[in-house]
Amino acid sequence: MATEFSVREIPFSRFGAWFALSPVVGLAEYAEHVHLVSHRNGMHPVLSFVPLLGGERMPVEVTADPAMLTWHTGDRRVTAVFSSPSTLRISGTGLGVVIAAAERTLTPFTGTYFFADPAGRLVFTSYETGHRLRLTVLSGQWRQAGDQALDAAERGVFLSEDEPWELLVEELGTTGPFARPATGFDDDVAAVREEFARFTDAVAPWRGDRTPAAELACYVLWSATVHPAGFVGRPAVLMSKHWMDKVWSWDHCFTALALASGAPELAWQQFQVVFDHQDTDGALPDSVTHSEVLRNFVKPPVHGWALSLLRQRLPGGLPDVPLAYRQLSAWTSFWLDHRRAPGSRLAHYEHGNDSGWDNATVFREERLVRSPDLAAFLVLQLKELAVLAAETGDTAARWGDQADEMLAALLEELWQGNCFVSQGVTTGTKRRSASLLDLMPVVLGEHLPREIFDDLCVGVATHLTSVGLATELPASRWYEPDGYWRGPVWAPATVLIEDGLRRGGAVELADQVSARFRATCEKSGFAENFDALTGEGLRDRAYTWTAGAYLLLAEDAERR
Repeated sequence: MATEFSVREIPFSRFGAWFALSPVVGLAEYAEHVHLVSHRNGMHPVLSFVPLLGGERMPVEVTADPAMLTWHTGDRRVTAVFSSPSTLRISGTGLGVVIAAAERTLTPFTGTYFFADPAGRLVFTSYETGHRLRLTVLSGQWRQAGDQALDAAERGVFLSEDEPWELLVEELGTTGPFARPATGFDDDVAAVREEFARFTDAVAPWRGDRTPAAELACYVLWSATVHPAGFVGRPAVLMSKHWMDKVWSWDHCFTALALASGAPELAWQQFQVVFDHQDTDGALPDSVTHSEVLRNFVKPPVHGWALSLLRQRLPGGLPDVPLAYRQLSAWTSFWLDHRRAPGSRLAHYEHGNDSGWDNATVFREERLVRSPDLAAFLVLQLKELAVLAAETGDTAARWGDQADEMLAALLEELWQGNCFVSQGVTTGTKRRSASLLDLMPVVLGEHLPREIFDDLCVGVATHLTSVGLATELPASRWYEPDGYWRGPVWAPATVLIEDGLRRGGAVELADQVSARFRATCEKSGFAENFDALTGEGLRDRAYTWTAGAYLLLAEDAERR
């Protein structure tokens, strides 16, 4: 039986598509009805789908699986399938529907304009997305309203329940050829099921009774993938097809790792999609999406760590070592050349956003901070560069020496005998916090002195609740159950720490971190983060790095 899910939690979409069906129409904003939501030029609800019976709105149940979404009440139903990434096919039996321009966008100069073209097609043009949606009724009784209207009048297409009906919704640019479907509706559903099954069999062939959320995790990744468009130059896994519809410059590492063993080409594309926008100083953007590349912040340099794991997980190793070496060299040089204050051996963040831990308490009193996680990531990145230099024959590079120097600086300047602290760049003040961020150097694993590693393990254990690793100690005065990086459990911190623990030899603690996070995903889905005490899913409820982390940890657990 196909995995079912709620579209209030996970959008209904397909690999390659830039739009989805969901009642989530904005940042934590839920509409009463399912909408067609586009992710071109941002997140925009374009059309609403309202079931009708006898011309009146009909309350129905909505269910979905990876191939088909269904509105139904008794034997009356409307079903939808993505027959291609740009085509939605919808049919109804005993239940009508009105497909209308989303109400909140109806003004004369913005929103959605509706007209019937001379060929009999019904066209919605969207100012916000820069695209149009063409509706073609294949069978059934229908009428239209609001043709060529420029005000807030209702505009849409009404399908009657009096006889079975079927239509296509196609996403277009200016125009596009039309051809009647050569296959039946059920054939399209079967084809999507087969495509998704191939993806799942490739990415999670190890799944079984011990990994009950693996198939749904695969769907979250598969359905959030878009074809190249705009600034996205490769097939890319968006972080979500809810409001977090971008690729951030550390999130992509975790989706790449999750895909590496089963979909290696797609995994390498994930790693590269952000490096396509590396600037001349070596900096990566904060994020990339269809219509924007943001550079006001960066993200932490976890890419050396990720490359070392990709080399192990990708069949045949890294596909282009010279390219990876050039990219990682430039990214590392950015931190060493542009993010070290004069005379400082350690690099700094300019804001919590640069760290990926936006509002962590490490940044509560000062924002320009030398934090121990950054130094640890750079040590691993420099060590990875030493490996890549040897593979490319760059004998003049001294990356290994720089790694040793960075590690020495981290231990001499930020280790305080039993804990790491951060340091304000402007004031020089050193501060200890109750944030898990201060324990992130555990990612160095085997590279740390044993006594320091052991102390960090004790600290990690104090953050480990029954749900997972709390990003702020629950006993802290600054702890918030839904405080973003001030309490909730997050996937990236989990994966990084679990890996460092395991490489350092703290296998039992690593197993606990992995098992508790996986159990939380199996209970609460793949939310952006989780309440550290209850396990409730928080914020965006279909986040791909959470699904990727589950797959990564589950695969490793099964292989052990």
